[in-house]
Amino acid sequence: MAKGTIDSYRKAAEQGGVEAQYNLAQMYLRGEGVPRDETEAASWYRKAAEQGHAKAQSSLVWIYANGEGVTRNYAEAIKWYRKAAEQGDAAAQYSLAWMYAHGEGVPENAAEAVKWYRKAAEQGLAVAQY
Repeated sequence: MAKGTIDSYRKAAEQGGVEAQYNLAQMYLRGEGVPRDETEAASWYRKAAEQGHAKAQSSLVWIYANGEGVTRNYAEAIKWYRKAAEQGDAAAQYSLAWMYAHGEGVPENAAEAVKWYRKAAEQGLAVAQY
């Protein structure tokens, strides 16, 4: 990737551009055009996520669940899954349902699992099975 592109993303990201923040986070996570830096990726994902960017919120789940650039923190992972799911991110809805169904990171809760499976199913992502 050209240095000018990276500089453009960084400038827009620093000015609060949510898509630029998300794209810059992706670049740092993958090491595209910049050195791979999970801590920097996590920082940019968080900035975009705090502005309501659902994909950045879902990305933070992975970051926190795996301790990539941050201390592993399942409570933070669940928090960001819920935010993305509440915005209609079907993959986040399905994953949150699975976590409730199996008690992964949250107390097992069949009613919550079914609720989130249904929301994902309404978007055609999954068949609600519990």
